[in-house]
Amino acid sequence: MTRERFADRFTDGLYGVGWSAVRHLPEPAAAALGRTVADVAWKRRGTGVLRLEANLARVVPDADPARLAALSKAGMRSYMRYWMESFRLPSWSADRIRDNVEIKDYHHLTDTLDAGRGVVVALPHLANWDLAGAWLARVLDIPFTTVAERLRPESLYDRFVAYRESLGMEVLPHAGGSAFGTLARRLRAGGVVCLVADRDLSASGVEVDYFGERTRMPAGPAMLAQRTGAALLPVTLWYGPEPRLYGRIHPEVEVPATGDRAAMTSSMTQALADVFAAGVAEHPEDWHMLQRLWLADLEPGGPERAARAGLDGDSPEGGTVRTPEAPKPGERT
Repeated sequence: MTRERFADRFTDGLYGVGWSAVRHLPEPAAAALGRTVADVAWKRRGTGVLRLEANLARVVPDADPARLAALSKAGMRSYMRYWMESFRLPSWSADRIRDNVEIKDYHHLTDTLDAGRGVVVALPHLANWDLAGAWLARVLDIPFTTVAERLRPESLYDRFVAYRESLGMEVLPHAGGSAFGTLARRLRAGGVVCLVADRDLSASGVEVDYFGERTRMPAGPAMLAQRTGAALLPVTLWYGPEPRLYGRIHPEVEVPATGDRAAMTSSMTQALADVFAAGVAEHPEDWHMLQRLWLADLEPGGPERAARAGLDGDSPEGGTVRTPEAPKPGERT
């Protein structure tokens, strides 16, 4: 057996243990285990923790080293809370989800659907979007479609697809632009598409200002709204006392009345970034960004080199969707 194949099997086995064992622990024991794992990882000062602190330094620019350390420790606990919840979430009843999730202003979503329009829900890497998705599907009884990045090994990808489908989601594989057409059809039929949309370092990403620096975010949410007439609704999430999750559905990011497709996509994606930034600034400890985000942090050679180096992998928290081709200057809708 090759070393690579062994590593794949080992990784899949670890996740398998999590899903099979952690879900059966008593709630206090699972929470304590998550905190312990998070604290050990934080004390080791590995690459992910150091990257999280570097990212948080942009979000809280006036924080001293002690404050950044406290934020990164809380951030690791929040991240492990996401994993403990994810391992246990398939066994949660609809009543339990209802009792432990509070989403504010969700009338923006239901009113739009009642009017016969589709909805693109766009979220950053805050708190637990899977739990929010389970609330949408199982409490409000609103099915939705999302995409999942391909993970290695393939068996691990299959675990995540099965997990999210068990929560009531339709999961499409991310493969270039092939998912875009299916998502567009769901939206034109008055459905809901949910996308994690705060990180896309591919060549098709849209450059935005984020906490005073440049990064790229996916064009997909804005372009889906333009092409289908669906409403683009940003959502931010945060944790309260365990196991409560809070969130807010923000007003629609509207398609600009003028401009070509490239300009409209840029404007709408920047509007998303502004809402995401406000949510992250309000709850930085729940921002699970342990990867490079800003363009200034990429290695020489750009996003393609970063991707080859393993720096551009989306976490299993969700997936982005890329458009079949980047908008061209002067292109009309």
